[in-house]
Amino acid sequence: MTAIIGITGGIGSGKSTVCKVFKLLGVPLFEADVVAGKLINSNSEIRNELVQLFGKDIYSADNKLNRKKLAELIFNNDVLLEKVNNIVHPAVRSEFMNWIKQQKQAYVIHEAAILFESGFYKMMDFTILVSAPEEMRIERVVKRNSIPREQVIARMAKQWPDVEKRKFATLQLVNDNKNLLIPQIIEIDKKLKTNGKIW
Repeated sequence: MTAIIGITGGIGSGKSTVCKVFKLLGVPLFEADVVAGKLINSNSEIRNELVQLFGKDIYSADNKLNRKKLAELIFNNDVLLEKVNNIVHPAVRSEFMNWIKQQKQAYVIHEAAILFESGFYKMMDFTILVSAPEEMRIERVVKRNSIPREQVIARMAKQWPDVEKRKFATLQLVNDNKNLLIPQIIEIDKKLKTNGKIW
């Protein structure tokens, strides 16, 4: 029986880095946010619903979503954001269920930015929260994305704080440049491959 491990973390926490290490260890990785991005352009049902919600110009002539426009429309509108999530999330879940049927390894990783917020964590066997001090996260994103500090803080304010996410996490990985990250990941990998448990 393949165990499903959900991994999440706020912007700048190092969630993607952790997932890359698991991938290097040969663990299959399902990137929910990447899959959602593809489905938004390729799934005609999603496209039709988004057009109904926002109008035809939410897509370009070659059926590519105008991501910048969508982001501007939903950033400060929680009602619209929830509507978009309700359109996209079921399709992502369906893709995941099809994907998991093909996996034979001891465990797989499901990476998602809003794993807890979406309620999808309930489908996981275990969950890992990747965390880092707030100031460190801000600095990482400013450097990585070349965007103003205020913009990063505004994005972080839209996400659940770590204190809330910890309530739902089986385990927390601290990525603060003090606790070595790779040994923590290797230890988890060893436990999962040996006895199918995360502790």
